[in-house]
Amino acid sequence: MPTINLDAISKQYGPQAMAVENLDLHVESGDFMCLLGPSGCGKTTILRMIAGLEHLSQGRLSIGDTPVDDPARGRFVSPEKRGLGLVFQSYALWPHMSVERNIDFGLRLQKFSERERRARTGEVMEKLGIADYAKRYPSQLSGGQQQRVALARMMVLKPQVLLLDEPLSNLDASLRLEMRAELKRLHQAFDTTIVFVTHDQWEAMTLATNIAVMSKGQLQQVGSPDDIYARPANRFVAEFIGNPPINQIEAASRLGARLNRHTAARSIGIRPEDIHLARTGDAGTLIAQVESVMPTGGSWVLELNIDGQALQLSTQRRPDVRAGDTAHCHIHPQHLHLFDGDGRRLDSAEASSATPFNTPYMHAV
Repeated sequence: MPTINLDAISKQYGPQAMAVENLDLHVESGDFMCLLGPSGCGKTTILRMIAGLEHLSQGRLSIGDTPVDDPARGRFVSPEKRGLGLVFQSYALWPHMSVERNIDFGLRLQKFSERERRARTGEVMEKLGIADYAKRYPSQLSGGQQQRVALARMMVLKPQVLLLDEPLSNLDASLRLEMRAELKRLHQAFDTTIVFVTHDQWEAMTLATNIAVMSKGQLQQVGSPDDIYARPANRFVAEFIGNPPINQIEAASRLGARLNRHTAARSIGIRPEDIHLARTGDAGTLIAQVESVMPTGGSWVLELNIDGQALQLSTQRRPDVRAGDTAHCHIHPQHLHLFDGDGRRLDSAEASSATPFNTPYMHAV
């Protein structure tokens, strides 16, 4: 499978409308790359440029060793010659055709023999678990089944790269879970390079091998789900990734002054799961007022007030506190995310050498 290289690409629709700005991105062969960000951040525009449905304003886009869009040299390869498969947010199935005919439609256009069409279509339907629906029509299928047909229609063409534009957004919660598992299995079974667009961080974290986080047309960070969650490059990434969201504390606040030992830090991020309940009287703990306890099914979220600062704590152990109680909490300095005045991540090594707490890490008891 080919790599995809986006070198300093930009897309501008007018004097003031910069949809994507000076983006560098490398998608490895066999990768499951997720373009993640809020609405209007440019992720779908990037997907459409890879597909050839949008022209670059500047920069260079290559698939493998072949430049497919290079405006400076006047080169543009049309979408049908790029060897890509694109699945839109809407399934766009032919309502008057059976599942089997929908899937082999592209093979018919490419003049494949009937024997080859049957072999390819049968193989893909088996892998996606829709062989029993071959003679049905789209109106006779559930949303999840229709989604599988749309995916099968692309996979039967054996594309070099599969592009998915929020393909799960029209499904209900249970079907989305089912189709996430299907996409994961599909990626492993076909070893296809996938570029997936979503605004749903949960989808990105559970599906992708690498995530590119976008904001306002600019790339914020690229990395594995674990890297992006554990070491967000800036405050935007820290706040966008995580549920419940990361706690943010101004370094100049009373609590911030107690926690921070980095002179350049202007804000401090603390993941809710990195705040732990501790035994009463343990050294190095913070005293908190419990504002509320919210069960979420399998975990609990506590709203706390520490030194006038509202914080959220999440735990998978049933807390032995109620609203109105006083609790003791521990925050390990190594779990602080420090950001400068421009929101960029700071190296916390300096802070770790001069920590406000010298007690060992304390789990909830």
